[in-house]
Amino acid sequence: SGQHRVLRVTAQLLAPVGDPEKVICVGLNYHDHCQEQGVKVPKEPLIFSKFPSTITGPFDDIVHPQDTSELDWEVELAAVIGKRGRNIEEAAALEHVLGFTVANDVSARDWQMRRNGRQWLLGKTFDTFCPLGPAIVTREAVADVHNLWIRSSVNGHRMQDSNTRHLIFGVPTLVAWVSRFVTLVPGDILLTGTPAGVGVFRKPPVFLKRGDEVQCEIEELGTICNRVV
Repeated sequence: SGQHRVLRVTAQLLAPVGDPEKVICVGLNYHDHCQEQGVKVPKEPLIFSKFPSTITGPFDDIVHPQDTSELDWEVELAAVIGKRGRNIEEAAALEHVLGFTVANDVSARDWQMRRNGRQWLLGKTFDTFCPLGPAIVTREAVADVHNLWIRSSVNGHRMQDSNTRHLIFGVPTLVAWVSRFVTLVPGDILLTGTPAGVGVFRKPPVFLKRGDEVQCEIEELGTICNRVV
């Protein structure tokens, strides 16, 4: 009929994958993000993780922890694994991807960069630190995943504005690389990194506060929007 069976305004969209086995993330994976912090381009993917309990809906609130004063945003292209695999060949890697969605790799920079021995995990894995959605767009429906505009804004002000063509390691490379270490299973989420424009590297730095609204959008995939509470 072309009509919604349930009125959109009466429905709460959940994250398209709510309880994955793994949330795998990639750091320093855009050329412009490396440039903004004055670091060398990695020779190998820099892998870390978030716990699945970070995942929240595409329009749900981000809870600002009392334990941080340096809350930051990171718009990211997320790949959703659809086929189990280990030691996947790069040429066949996309066959293991169901589709793509939008993620915000919310980060507590003090915990990421200075505390906890400067290991990234705790700074990345507070509850609600991975808004995800609004839907999974299947791989076949995306014309070229490595040529999509990727943007974020805070309170309507554009903060990040780049393109996935600036990825250092593309999706097939990342899937193949990660599968050397762990078995990828359907539902696993792979966050592929963020472009320049995050708060911590601005002069002066800008951090999220309660009441702020963060919007992340990727061409062909849609928009997520989350309020900090």
